[in-house]
Amino acid sequence: MAILVTGSTGTIGSQVLAHLQGHNIDVRALTRSPEAAQLPSGVTAVRGDLADPDSLRAALKDVSTLFLLAPNVADELTQTMLALAVAREAGVKGIVYLSVFKGEAYADVPHFAGKHTVERMIDALDLPATVLRPAYFIQNDLRQRDLLLNVGAYGVPVGSKGISMVDIRDIGEAAALELIRREQASAPLGRETYTLAGPDSLTGENIAAIWSEALGRAIRYGGDDLVTMEQRMKTMLPAWHALDLRLMFGRYQTDGAVATADDISRLTRLLGRAPRSYSTFARDAAAQWAKS
Repeated sequence: MAILVTGSTGTIGSQVLAHLQGHNIDVRALTRSPEAAQLPSGVTAVRGDLADPDSLRAALKDVSTLFLLAPNVADELTQTMLALAVAREAGVKGIVYLSVFKGEAYADVPHFAGKHTVERMIDALDLPATVLRPAYFIQNDLRQRDLLLNVGAYGVPVGSKGISMVDIRDIGEAAALELIRREQASAPLGRETYTLAGPDSLTGENIAAIWSEALGRAIRYGGDDLVTMEQRMKTMLPAWHALDLRLMFGRYQTDGAVATADDISRLTRLLGRAPRSYSTFARDAAAQWAKS
């Protein structure tokens, strides 16, 4: 039997594949373009698309464990629910689903509310699943390079309530550990839920301070202007996606997204070590940028 990884060529899927290497497990990667996919050695590319249930049915042949990551598209909820229905029909014994931290609380943020609805489906059908709830990805801030280096500003409007950003490598490792555990079990296992978050409560001002130290120069926080952020996002993303992100950052500013001590403790036990910090990421990024 095998593990099938969806979203396999993206940011998180590639991390999951990397952490699955070396475990003597048949790993398959779902992709729309197998001939072009750049995958780790030993991973088999399988043609398929979550928007095409028949292709997923074919891809799930002889698969026992599924990593389910749906793309951030307008019909993400429909794609994910149908993928779970197909996996259930196929008799998959284990599922690891990538949800989001605070999905149950941010009812006005579309992609958060959609992921929470998927979690409700998993609970209602008693599916043998691990739900992973990652916070905002630390590596998203690599996009701040030009602003940090050329303007001396940190431009993500995270506000002052605090958010617990997570390193994508920790997401990949946590997913791989749960996939392996479920794949190697002799029978379906009960449901588990993990918050995937970093150890710090980060605000715009203290992230700017972290970058000031890492870069050895003064970095200021760019402020909480969400209207300007939405307009900027619309030059790169569809309008619906830009508004979705604006609503997310609005909730970060009003409510925050800080992990509890118990959240961090459970993740530490799963990983066998403490989750990575933003400061470590910033120092590493600054060192890499200095070389280029």
